[in-house]
Amino acid sequence: MPATDLAPGPLVDEYLRRHMIPDPESAAELVAPDMQIRFTGNRPMKHPAEATAFNAGRYAWVKKKIEATEVVAGGSEAETIVYSRGTLYGAWPDGTPFEGNRYVDRYVVRHGRIAEMDVWNDSAEWLLVRAGLVKP
Repeated sequence: MPATDLAPGPLVDEYLRRHMIPDPESAAELVAPDMQIRFTGNRPMKHPAEATAFNAGRYAWVKKKIEATEVVAGGSEAETIVYSRGTLYGAWPDGTPFEGNRYVDRYVVRHGRIAEMDVWNDSAEWLLVRAGLVKP
């Protein structure tokens, strides 16, 4: 699979744009064949469609408001680290809207493709508050 023509930061932004549509098959055009995804709670996944399915069970809908895409200095064509951070907004399964849910994603871009993706956000904590299991 040939590399994309996008630099690492724009590659991650385009991946997220497609993934948040959601269009996991289009997003998959930007990833390595052996992509490794580690979602919140250390849930392993291998394809953007698995992350889309997970989100469909957790949210009625969800989008990312990207505040920054940061390319770590010292990267190369062989490997570059990129962070995307911002907030999530959307609606819980019952339709209750939310916004301001912090997220940070870490990407490893190898040879012009996203090879690894780690995802962290506040959703689990927010769900515990909604369930009355912890105080806000």
